[in-house]
Amino acid sequence: MAVVAKACGCPLYWKAPLFYAAGGERTGSVSVHMFVAMWRKVLLTCHDDAARFVRLLGHPGCSGLIQEDFVPFLQDVVNSHPGLAFLRAAKDFHSRYITTVIQRIFYTVNRSWSGMISREELRRSSFLQAVSQLEVEPDINRMTSFFSYEHFYVIYCKFWELDLDRDLTIDRSDLARHGDGAISSRMIDRIFSGAVTRARLPRKVGKLSYADFVWFLLSEEDKTTPTSTEYWFRCMDLDGDGALSMFELEFFYEEQAQRMAARGVEPLPFHDLARQVLDLVAPRCPGRITLRDLKQCGLAGEFFDAFFNVDKYLAREQREQAGTPQDTDSDPAASAWDRYAAEEYDFLVAEEAMAEDDDDHDEGPCPL
Repeated sequence: MAVVAKACGCPLYWKAPLFYAAGGERTGSVSVHMFVAMWRKVLLTCHDDAARFVRLLGHPGCSGLIQEDFVPFLQDVVNSHPGLAFLRAAKDFHSRYITTVIQRIFYTVNRSWSGMISREELRRSSFLQAVSQLEVEPDINRMTSFFSYEHFYVIYCKFWELDLDRDLTIDRSDLARHGDGAISSRMIDRIFSGAVTRARLPRKVGKLSYADFVWFLLSEEDKTTPTSTEYWFRCMDLDGDGALSMFELEFFYEEQAQRMAARGVEPLPFHDLARQVLDLVAPRCPGRITLRDLKQCGLAGEFFDAFFNVDKYLAREQREQAGTPQDTDSDPAASAWDRYAAEEYDFLVAEEAMAEDDDDHDEGPCPL
């Protein structure tokens, strides 16, 4: 099918979708007649790569792709990409890598939060270009937008640290330990409320799945992306009216101030902080901050950290007082998430190397 895909003018890793769309999943093989009939219909009805990709992966008659549609495609990537050769023997972790990649795809591409990626969303995203790049990039870790194994390793290790009973779910007390307790309890309650999870698969009450955790970690470690801004805005918008009122800001800041006081830092009175953030965001409607306001100001990360992540807020305040820029030695083209993942991966590798000298060393949660 690799040869067939190239003959059709398709990227190499369209080979599995082409095979399955022609009936290969049912029969284990595809005849010339079956394939040509399928491909002619695709060419007649689909006039660009986005439409063809949806037609090949999706269910008949569907105008978009749901999460399950990506599984056979990604399993073929695991089975055949040279950068994942080491993972092939560890079959227990195939589904976890695939789950991570699917969540990253939907996090970035599904801008409507509908749970179904449309053709138009594919056209506007870089995903199909990334699929084409898989063919010429043997190092999967250079595919940082979606496919990086190192990024998966970081995300899964962070989840593993919290999931003490190994049931692949975490509860409020588990999430409260993330980042040494950096996230406020009121924000944790909002994450578990369903404000940012209702568009995906049903979940156990009081539990977050691994898939939900992927969205949380991506949003927490890079608050500059459109999805992360929407994620935290949904959490802070207690009444769901599409705007953050002074009441909602004070609700979250009340606990933040208590946490600063517990660290020996005198917090600003709320009215002073409110004046600062209103100057920062410059909302169109005084006293009410909309999602559009936050996206336009370009400082959503600073805004959100001021209300529910005390450690990041204090670290930023210290840098500003010292006049020290952040990440002076890092690649300016790298995203905040890329920098975080690279730092954490190096730390995990070093930690694993040190632990190998310990006779009682337990292997990590997945192949390194």
